[in-house]
Amino acid sequence: MLLLLLTAVVLLAPVPRLTPTATSVPTAPAPDPASAPAAAVPAVGRAWPVGVRPPILRGWEPPATTYGRGHRGVDLAAPAGAPVRAVAAGRVSFAGRVAGKGVVSVELPGTGDPPLRTTYEPVRATVKKGDEVEAGEVVGTVEATGSHCTETCVHWGLRRADAYLDPLSLLPPWLLRSGPSRLLPVLGVPLPS
Repeated sequence: MLLLLLTAVVLLAPVPRLTPTATSVPTAPAPDPASAPAAAVPAVGRAWPVGVRPPILRGWEPPATTYGRGHRGVDLAAPAGAPVRAVAAGRVSFAGRVAGKGVVSVELPGTGDPPLRTTYEPVRATVKKGDEVEAGEVVGTVEATGSHCTETCVHWGLRRADAYLDPLSLLPPWLLRSGPSRLLPVLGVPLPS
């Protein structure tokens, strides 16, 4: 009986929340709360931009000041030619080249005023400005050159107006979670004798 009780306690204990940023990438200290954006980021994402759960090469590192050092997005490992998908439904607000790199930006309606905007680079766009995209829909492919990573990657960014935000905050916990599934006890079923 004691063993059954201990098993139930262990299985019903909450799972510690581990995010890719917390487990694999050191982050910078949080910026001054006075400079933080007023509106929270809703978890409207339904897909990773590349792959199923791509390795994070570098996490979001918010700058301490507007023009300070930091990393204003997340770098995800992805091979050249891999499809890049919209994280959430929206409208393409830009698809073209900036400083020699292919960039796709998608504005996410219903995410506040001004709305959130995701960016993906370096990407060879398969969409054009004004196109409506669904979550998980391909918006382009990873370009072999133009990345600031040491290996081929996609830089995924998130902005509200001029404020850079952590793109991982768009993803709901179930999409961020990793590790094995946990089986829960079946209650009300008689034990074998």
